[in-house]
Amino acid sequence: MGHSNSTEVTEFILLGFAGQHRLWHILFMVFLVTYVATLLGNVGMILLIKIHSSLHTPMYFFLQHLAFVDLCYASAITPKMLQNFLCTNPSISFTGCVVQLLVYGTFVTSDCYILAAMAVDRYVAICNPLHYPAVMSRRLCIQLLVASYVMGFLNASVNTGFTFSLNFCKSNAINHFFCDVPPILALSCSSVHINILVLTVFVGFNLTFTVLVVIFSYTYILAAILRISSAAGRRKAFSTCASHLTAVTIFYGTLLYMYVHHGTNRSQEQEKVASVFYGIVIPMSNPLIYSLRNQDVIKALKHIGHRNKCL
Repeated sequence: MGHSNSTEVTEFILLGFAGQHRLWHILFMVFLVTYVATLLGNVGMILLIKIHSSLHTPMYFFLQHLAFVDLCYASAITPKMLQNFLCTNPSISFTGCVVQLLVYGTFVTSDCYILAAMAVDRYVAICNPLHYPAVMSRRLCIQLLVASYVMGFLNASVNTGFTFSLNFCKSNAINHFFCDVPPILALSCSSVHINILVLTVFVGFNLTFTVLVVIFSYTYILAAILRISSAAGRRKAFSTCASHLTAVTIFYGTLLYMYVHHGTNRSQEQEKVASVFYGIVIPMSNPLIYSLRNQDVIKALKHIGHRNKCL
């Protein structure tokens, strides 16, 4: 392809999992089942929290929006990926690529901030339980949530704007299964130094800030739990954090790997696997983590199941 600038590019080719053509039908079924499970799990979590009064607390307010965010960013990339498995020409329009990157970037970044807000919520609940209702007020929860979405949109819009202001004349084949910044930058014949700097600054700030919030919150939480005299009390306090800590570890670990370890052809293939994990698998696994390891959610599910049985 020999386009001279970005305005002449009308579509991109998503190479996806090139070299895995013999396994395409298996990959298609695996990702289809995963996406269906993501839809059912996250929609189910949202509805469960909405209809069950015992879950109308700050923790589950954030969990409800975490499920919504997971659903949105998984839906930004998975349906198109599934469609391209069935196409001989796995392409995406220029506008579609812009929208996909904007939506995906917004909700992934928002996910980081919501997880950080949930860590703050657990810190207040365990370290300052008597003042928890007053501190974690409805107003503060809404402010933290709005800030999460604003930071997500700001990060995504800046990186998307800088990325698609480039000239693309090398190729229109993106070495990925969705539109992400690093593989798109590789197609540009313009200087990408500013883009890399902007990406590093924004992603670095968002990851560093939210990770530090989580680390500091759990440092104080751990200290508070260790001060509890009874083993049963320590187990009960830790159990309220176990699901969140598991989700945080998986999400941030994969995301940090994705954006810190890249550059070589080998790492590009590794990044695809990491992207599958945090872009497709994690949104499916979060409802399972919060269902299987959270007593409040289990009780709510049992209550609804018992009520339906009685009907």
